[in-house]
Amino acid sequence: MLGLSRPRSLFAASTLGLALTLGALSPAQAQDQPRELLNSSYDIARELFAAINPKFIDWWQEQHDETVGVKQSHGGSSTQARSIMQGLRADVVTFNQVTDVNVLADAGLVAKDWQERYPNNASPYYSTTAFLVRKGNPKQIENWDDLARDDVSLVFPNPKTSGNGRYTYLAAWGYADQAFDGDEAKIEDYMKTFLGNVEVFDTGGRGATTTFVERGIGDVLITFESEVNNIRNEYGKDDYEVVVPPVSILAEFPVAVVDEYAQRNGNEDLAKGYLDYLYTEEAQRLLAGFNYRVNDEKVAAEFSDQFPETELLRVEDVFGSWPEAMQTHFSSGGELDQLQRR
Repeated sequence: MLGLSRPRSLFAASTLGLALTLGALSPAQAQDQPRELLNSSYDIARELFAAINPKFIDWWQEQHDETVGVKQSHGGSSTQARSIMQGLRADVVTFNQVTDVNVLADAGLVAKDWQERYPNNASPYYSTTAFLVRKGNPKQIENWDDLARDDVSLVFPNPKTSGNGRYTYLAAWGYADQAFDGDEAKIEDYMKTFLGNVEVFDTGGRGATTTFVERGIGDVLITFESEVNNIRNEYGKDDYEVVVPPVSILAEFPVAVVDEYAQRNGNEDLAKGYLDYLYTEEAQRLLAGFNYRVNDEKVAAEFSDQFPETELLRVEDVFGSWPEAMQTHFSSGGELDQLQRR
């Protein structure tokens, strides 16, 4: 599909799964075989990069007098990482969880020091976990404790397959850890009830959004703050409300060059330039326009009114580290499995 633009619906591209779509092409690319970069990204970032890619193409043309193209591959962050290990020759990754990049680093496809190569731990933007509720907030959802009531049904992605879902799980656990002052029995009791209220566990964030909005299932959709705001803007501000809880999780969006494939594809400079571009003021403003929080102070100040204050818990502070969180909670037979069996 040439010249992909922002679709009328957030879900117009959802059936493509892991299929590749051209992010954006300029007319000059009708020339013989321009270089093309492949960006492997998370499920709900389709529209974001459909907007970013044409801007990057113009920026690269101005900087290097070269016409290039950009392709996209989208799916659950962990699924994308596995696809790359199985041979998807992505030049860069723009994921939603650090561990999915670390898996590639452990496989020798990404540099071990990837987080030191770009500012903010190689996270050009960030978000948190928020709630989308229906018109009038009929269940009066305000905080995580409301999600454990017996009259509330939830929709969010499966933490086993989605970085988005893992952030939701960890945010709920972090809330309970604060609320119950570290009492493990009370935390686990809350989490058992919380997980028991899940109506549908979709494999990725876009599937969860479709379940909630198009199929009308659930009282609360839990996903990234950026996604809930984009849904509300797309489907009508009068039909949905966004709730940002007082305490949530810091969701960083790590980026990295897939050195092994970028070298093989002859795209090392292009891959680095693509990630450099995400830190430019122009790109930061685009990211903020898609309801992502950014680190650029000037842009952050411009968009401050659209981001409610909330205490953002760091995974490292609550769970020790991402590897520890993954092993304790999401490994086979881990805490998540145990909670769902009870």
